[in-house]
Amino acid sequence: MPDTGFLSLGSNLGDRESNLAGGITALSTYHEINKIESSSFYNCPPLFNLDQPEFLNAVVFFETDFSPFDLFDACRNVETLLGRPEKREKNSPRTIDIDILTYGNSFLETEQLTIPHSDLANRKFVLVPWAELAPEFNVPVFNMTVTELLNMCPDPSNVIKHVMEKNA
Repeated sequence: MPDTGFLSLGSNLGDRESNLAGGITALSTYHEINKIESSSFYNCPPLFNLDQPEFLNAVVFFETDFSPFDLFDACRNVETLLGRPEKREKNSPRTIDIDILTYGNSFLETEQLTIPHSDLANRKFVLVPWAELAPEFNVPVFNMTVTELLNMCPDPSNVIKHVMEKNA
């Protein structure tokens, strides 16, 4: 039986809409990743390194037959495909960033991968789109819903739903 989970996607370089859409599409090309559903896209200011463009973020639900580490590898492959360099400075601008928020009810903490994502409760750019997609989802380990985490989130960022530009 497949596991379910949530991913966070963000982009602040190039065509941010295309980067997120391309990331979601590329993930869907894996036979092991199915039933992908995306939140709306949200404009978000950078959190740590403020001297960079605004981010566009989304949260994605998925089902997968991948192990957590195979899913991690697939996410890294999609990032590379969309032009993200393997080595980069932390909190620097990027074409795409894909983080695993949850994977089933798993709790995993290794040097390479932490599930649930250790900072998810402190990031409005994750919680606002996630609350749109699955407000009552009970986040493993935190034992709180996404809405409850959002209501307690210390991040003061103004996260605004992105209006897609229509083609002329």
